[in-house]
Amino acid sequence: MLYIVPTPIGNLEDMTFRAINVLNSCDVVLTEDTRTSGKLLKHFNIDKPMWAFHAFNEHKALKSIIDHLQQGKNIALISDAGTPGISDPGFLLVRECVANGIKVSCLPGATAFVPALVSSGMTTDKFYFEGFLPHKKGRQTRWKYLTTLDVTIVLYESPHRLVKCLEEIKTYLGEDRRVCVAREISKMFEEFYTSDVNDVISHYTKTPAKGEIVVIIEGKLKPGKETE
Repeated sequence: MLYIVPTPIGNLEDMTFRAINVLNSCDVVLTEDTRTSGKLLKHFNIDKPMWAFHAFNEHKALKSIIDHLQQGKNIALISDAGTPGISDPGFLLVRECVANGIKVSCLPGATAFVPALVSSGMTTDKFYFEGFLPHKKGRQTRWKYLTTLDVTIVLYESPHRLVKCLEEIKTYLGEDRRVCVAREISKMFEEFYTSDVNDVISHYTKTPAKGEIVVIIEGKLKPGKETE
């Protein structure tokens, strides 16, 4: 069986008992970065073989992993933080498992966008998860698509690209949009900064952001509707 095991995005206390038990019981742990995952496993006294599985080798590694699963091995997939497959490697392996009749079990657990969305104060009944925008090719096309949505939009962004992203929100979606920048979720310096996009731009221009970032964008208001 392939187990998809979420790992803490910040606070190690977010690790579940079930996740620890699965990692202790599996034969191999697939890791995005063996150095990062090695520290996590050591913290929870988990001693298992680790195989590197990341965006640069996942295509080549697929056949070998599938072969081991078909031979009866139980394998767990983790990423550096959060749930594998959500803006992290995992999709290709899960697809191959499904195609080959190999059972996949995804444990519930940490992922960055859910606490960011819920804590933003913006509408949560309907939302669109974009994840990371393309850095160059196709970026403008994605923004043009996002202009058509009237639901809350969720983006992932890196600190050094945050202000650029906010400027693009202003350009494509309008300066009246409210934005919440959630960063360092569950860590000591957790921050949720919510305001109109101009104010958010000003704030992070003066105080550059650090850490992992989720950007929540208010949905386009329909004519005659007031902001919720």
